[in-house]
Amino acid sequence: MADTTESTNAPAREFFIQGITSDGRQFRPSDWAERLCGAMSCFRPEGTGGRNAHLQYSPYVRPVLLNGVRSVVVNEDLRQIEPLAYHFVVNFAKDNDLQILQACLLPEPEPAKPV
Repeated sequence: MADTTESTNAPAREFFIQGITSDGRQFRPSDWAERLCGAMSCFRPEGTGGRNAHLQYSPYVRPVLLNGVRSVVVNEDLRQIEPLAYHFVVNFAKDNDLQILQACLLPEPEPAKPV
């Protein structure tokens, strides 16, 4: 039996595409992140999605607001699932001179429960 402890405790491999160009200008249009994520919404783990999947973002490419900057979180697993989609997202960032940061989003901590 394979040991899955390491894989379940491993941090997600993700990177952020920030809506800031290398010279510090804000990228336009202002809804670029939602548009990019909408185009990538069909890429999801097999067996997920359901009837309204077309109304949800992919778990591999999600829009976020980081310190007031529109950004997109890209999970590296997309490379294995659909290499062309992964390269499309990376090339979008490069072609538009957007900043790319290696990182991962951590789940929000649960609020402390009163005793």
